[in-house]
Parts: sequence; C-alpha cells; structure tokens
Amino acid sequence: MTNTSSKIPFRYDIVGSFLRPDTLKKARQAFAEGTISKKELTQVEDQEIIQLIEQQKQAGLHAVTDGEFRRRWWHLDFIAGLNGITVYDFQTTAFGITTEAQGTFVSSPLSFSQNHPFLEHFRFTQEHAAPVLAKQTIPGPNMIFLDSLILSKQYNENPVYDSLAAFKQDLITTYQDAIQAFYDAGCRYLQLDDTSWGGLFDERFREMIKGNGLDPDQLLQDFQDVTEQALAKKPADLAVTFHFCKGNFQSHWLYNGSYETIAKNLFSINAFDGFFLEYDDERSGGFEPLKELQDQRIVLGLITSKKGELEDPEAIIARIKEASQFVPLEQICLSPQCGFASTHEGNHLTEEDQWKKIELVKTIAEKVWSDA
Repeated sequence: MTNTSSKIPFRYDIVGSFLRPDTLKKARQAFAEGTISKKELTQVEDQEIIQLIEQQKQAGLHAVTDGEFRRRWWHLDFIAGLNGITVYDFQTTAFGITTEAQGTFVSSPLSFSQNHPFLEHFRFTQEHAAPVLAKQTIPGPNMIFLDSLILSKQYNENPVYDSLAAFKQDLITTYQDAIQAFYDAGCRYLQLDDTSWGGLFDERFREMIKGNGLDPDQLLQDFQDVTEQALAKKPADLAVTFHFCKGNFQSHWLYNGSYETIAKNLFSINAFDGFFLEYDDERSGGFEPLKELQDQRIVLGLITSKKGELEDPEAIIARIKEASQFVPLEQICLSPQCGFASTHEGNHLTEEDQWKKIELVKTIAEKVWSDA
C-alpha cells in the first residue's frame, strides 16, 4: 500500500506566502530610498528566510517555502524575470481600494532566462530547508496570457505576435524550460499559482475579454491546452500542484463566480498532482464542481488567510464531510485559502494569527485523516 503521508500535496499544507516581518519591510523601504545597498537588503532577506524556515519546521509542515520574502508581488517578480516582458506602474481600484500597482505586457518574444533570479532563490531555500522538502511557487502561464497580452492595452496597441498560436507556443516553451530549470536546481515540489482562470467565470472580466475580441469560452480550452503542454515534459518525480483563489490583495478579493464554469477543463489536467482551491466564504460556492476531479488530490482552502479570527474546528470538519459527498475523503487535504501575504504589504492579521491558522490546519487534518 502506498505511504500517503509522503504524498504531495500533503494532508495539511500551505499555499506559500507569509507576512513580511517589520525588519524586512524596513530594509526594503531603506533600499527603495537608497540608504542601503542591494547586498545589504539581500542579507536581511537571507536572515529572515532562514528564521521563517525554522518556524515552519517547528510548526510541523512537510514542505516549507521562503515565504516569498524576496518578492514585491506574488506573480509579477517571476514574470518580470522572463525575456520579453516589460513592467509598468499604474493605479488600480480593482480590489475595492485605490492603490499603486504594477503590471506587465509582452514587449518582445517570450523565453525563459537560465539566469532567472528565482533559481538561485530556490537553491538558498532548499539548502536551509534540508532535510525538509522545499516548495517553490511561481505564477501559472495563463497569468501572462490574460494580463500581459489579452487584457493589455500596451500589447494590443503594439502586438508582438502575428497570431495567438505563435504566442501560445512561446509561452508553452518558456514554461517547459522554467519547469526543467527548477527541477535541475533540485526542486521536487512546484506549485503554479494562477488566478487568471477567474476571469473566465467572472462576468465583468468575461465582458472585458469579449471587448478585446476574444471568446472567454474558447479561452477556457486555450488555458487548458497551454497548461497541459507546459507540463507535458515535466519529470516523473516532480510533483506539481495548482493553486487558485479569487484574489488576495491586502485581504481584498477580485473575482466573483462559480468553479462550475472551469472545473471540467481544470480538473482534466492530469499532470497536476493536486489542486488548492479557495473555499473560505460564500463566494466560493458549493462543492459540486469537485465531482469533475480525476484521481488528483484536492486541497480545500477552508481556513481564511484574510483575517485573524480562528475558525471553529468542528465547522471545518463538517465542511470537509460535506465535500466528501462529491470526492472521496482519501483525495481531500486542507490548507489556508491562500497565502498570508500575496504582496509585500500582507493581509490584515498578525504574525501570531498567522501561526495559529497554520496550527489549526494541522490539528484539524490530524483529527480527520489517520495518515496526516
């Protein structure tokens, strides 16, 4: 019988990001103001990541991350390191608050750089995580497809590719190369964070997509195809998971709608070992779409990372039982609904709250599953 205690994703798991300590926030501000060097900032990052890894180990996690401590954004820092991407500043109200933000657009043919800084970041994490598994998170390919091309004013005014097919092929190759590079660096647990799928069921975003001359229903198939082909060459001993939430910016959300629209296409991607899905409030909808799951694991994000108030363990167990009506309990796992700091600012809870949430996930999982 397979030892499921070592199976990825784990019975209790994490999405990846953690609240930035004040020391790190102050160092990043000092670097922005020019009062410390990049080397000095990196030294602070190193110190805080080492401490975070130890805290994760003490919390009993089976896989640890660097908390995304070197990033400004959960997605943009990785995308900005690819060849063919330009970053720009803008102001947004998309999350219900007015704030400064950054975006990207495809400005020349896409490719993966073998000098991408995330590779060295992973090696550092792995070195200090040992003997515990190091988990690496990167944005999924359709984040570029949707934000940096389809909905990008800059791209649509100055298109780089003669056809979507040509763009998709470069996007696929870029991710195949990235996945292989992380594997060669020693990564065995990779997670693709991809909120772009929300644009395919949120009515406001569907209208925006149509306004750019594309059919969101056709894009659903395109998103599936791009992801499947991006994973087509992944090594057999590399576990890859998918994480989706409906937005997590300083405790604010972005998308509305049901997983029903995307479930069949998403869960048909057999190369994924598991799916992390947000299920922390009524906007998540019911568990019915889980009936489309194949034999992968589903990690229910039933514990919110948006606020510090702790959930009632019995209520969470009842929700897990409810989900088991649509997918076998053997395939279910538990995690927070998202990371605790998708951006440098972080969500509206304390570090103490954060670790209590992690402890709660572990406690509930150990009560529900004998192999947790």
